[in-house]
Amino acid sequence: MRFLAVSRLGVVVFILSALLAACTVVVDDGPRPRPPGPHPQFCTMQYQPVCARRGGDRQTFANACLAEREGYRILQEGACRDGGGGGGGEQTFCTREYAPVCARRHGQMRTFPNACEARAADYRIVGDGPC
Repeated sequence: MRFLAVSRLGVVVFILSALLAACTVVVDDGPRPRPPGPHPQFCTMQYQPVCARRGGDRQTFANACLAEREGYRILQEGACRDGGGGGGGEQTFCTREYAPVCARRHGQMRTFPNACEARAADYRIVGDGPC
């Protein structure tokens, strides 16, 4: 009787593992074309929406990393608006993370403690690290 119970358990485990193995699906759409240049490979999934542009296409992304990974240039913090305008009177909150970036605005170069603070000051990031 004990052998029969152990053998049933083995059959059940075998059937469950076969079902789990059959549920694996692999989808390969092939590589997506990307514009030339360095882009982040992995992005966090935090929600800090940005409006970005590539060519004539404006799009809202969940965060700046996702936009840059797709080859878009950040226009402003927050979602894109249909009237084109910039960040207006909205306040931007940035973390105190220290990951210096070099940014430019109207020909003036400046080092910021992180990318968020550069964008909040309406500067365009031109490189990682100090200027």
